[in-house]
Amino acid sequence: MIDDANDPELDGKYLGTITKDFVRISDFLKEAAYQVRSRKISDFPIFPIAKGEQPIGSLLVEGDKKGLEWHYFISFLEEFQQRTLIGEENVAEFKRFYKDPEEFCCLFVIDGAFTRFVYVPYPDENS
Repeated sequence: MIDDANDPELDGKYLGTITKDFVRISDFLKEAAYQVRSRKISDFPIFPIAKGEQPIGSLLVEGDKKGLEWHYFISFLEEFQQRTLIGEENVAEFKRFYKDPEEFCCLFVIDGAFTRFVYVPYPDENS
């Protein structure tokens, strides 16, 4: 269920385009994650990303209109549970692997049948 971000398939096919887009909108995503947590919607914000329409979460950034390869949606653990994308038996494992949302963005990459959780560090604000 919880996949390693260093998966060779992910590195080779997706990591470059994800990183290129992410650098451009990371501040916006970090603020959105903060809002989800501060409004007590969820302690576990998740950003599904896809190159087209997909049913998880709400559209946050339409990639085409921003010159990005990916569309960014906003969701959270509880929606993944409701949709049984994360079964009740896997919630504790998800929470254990979930990285600090102040430092990492939890992306859920969707490309056809390929789906994967990826944690991308936010750029260092001091650099």
